[in-house]
Amino acid sequence: MSSFSVVVLVGNLTRDAQLKYTPSGFPICTFGIAINTRKKSGDQWVDEANFFDIELFGKSAESLNQYLTKGKMVGVEGELRQDRWEQDGQTRSKVKIVANKVNLLGGGSRDGSYQGGASASGSPGWKDQAERPAPRGRPSPGDSGPPETDDFSDDIPF
Repeated sequence: MSSFSVVVLVGNLTRDAQLKYTPSGFPICTFGIAINTRKKSGDQWVDEANFFDIELFGKSAESLNQYLTKGKMVGVEGELRQDRWEQDGQTRSKVKIVANKVNLLGGGSRDGSYQGGASASGSPGWKDQAERPAPRGRPSPGDSGPPETDDFSDDIPF
């Protein structure tokens, strides 16, 4: 039997994302998020923050990097990976999340120029635009559905 992991997190970025490239030119975007939870300690509720490191690969990494700024709320879907290494004769490890999908949630960027939400997927996209389902609220070509009422800006590159 095969094992797998699926993680879905919603939190705020703890730092601006960093975009790096492998020697072969493959893009990797790294960022961290904080997830706030509450737990009961005696008769009091105590806020507790948990911090997670995220990696996003490929075209999604390049597309979203500029929007992943400190404080921004994001939703992340991915899987757990454990890095292992040896340091000073001791085996060390760290768990991180490899993102398959990142959704930008909530308010604007630092300059307030962006409002709304967007997402990008680290998995391969649709091979042919004709295969891609019509976005919600918009009729498919040839469909005589209701007119579009959403006023979204097309300045996001994905």
